[in-house]
Amino acid sequence: MNRHLKLAFAAGILVGLGATGVASAADMAVKARPVVAPVVYPWTGCYIGGNVGGAWSKMDTTQVGQDGIGPTFANYGRENDSGFVGGGQAGCDFQASNLVFGVGGSFDFGNVNGRHLIPDVPGFTETNSLKAIYTATGRIGYLWTPTLLGYGKGGMAWVTNRNSVFLRSGALFESSGSFTMPGMDVGVGLEWMFAPNWSVFAEYNYIFFEDDFAQHFTTTPGQAITGETILTRQRVQTALVGVNYKFHWDSPVVAKY
Repeated sequence: MNRHLKLAFAAGILVGLGATGVASAADMAVKARPVVAPVVYPWTGCYIGGNVGGAWSKMDTTQVGQDGIGPTFANYGRENDSGFVGGGQAGCDFQASNLVFGVGGSFDFGNVNGRHLIPDVPGFTETNSLKAIYTATGRIGYLWTPTLLGYGKGGMAWVTNRNSVFLRSGALFESSGSFTMPGMDVGVGLEWMFAPNWSVFAEYNYIFFEDDFAQHFTTTPGQAITGETILTRQRVQTALVGVNYKFHWDSPVVAKY
């Protein structure tokens, strides 16, 4: 009888210990694991990349003089053109907490062109062709997350054009000129660092010129005039997407966002 009681008592102790172990294991299973902050690469460093997109150009032209005659006035009209552009960019950034400061330059080439009738010279036409855009700008951005940068930019821009005035037949040009005009560039964009050394961006730019620019157009041999001076006023917009490869100066850090 005593032997049976001892066995029952021992069995009860073992069952109790087992239950305690199961409860402890269950408690450990439901405890939250510690959160490890992600390791990210800083934005401090330099980059190089490429871009593609669209450009829109609006140009007004006015004849203000003819060689050998003197001042003249004729409204040559307005051209609104659009087309594709592509090129590259390079620059350097410096990160201070959630702010990123940078400088950079870009170049884009294309053939954004069109043709319109000249209002004050019936039957004559003019073509405007935007060939290249160059920029040298600074930017300041804010990191919404460790890898997502929103930014604004501003600085200098240069736009290269070739314009031609055609005879009534449209086959031969009467005069033409190629010229590069300096202006100002302002823009906004978003850039996402999707890998330690790679990022993609989308950007809008508005390029404007404070003054009208007088351009001398040369004529083809045999024309009645030897040349003319045309005043140009232009506005350019671009919408670009691109990719950058980054050369980091700093080691990766633990994000604190």
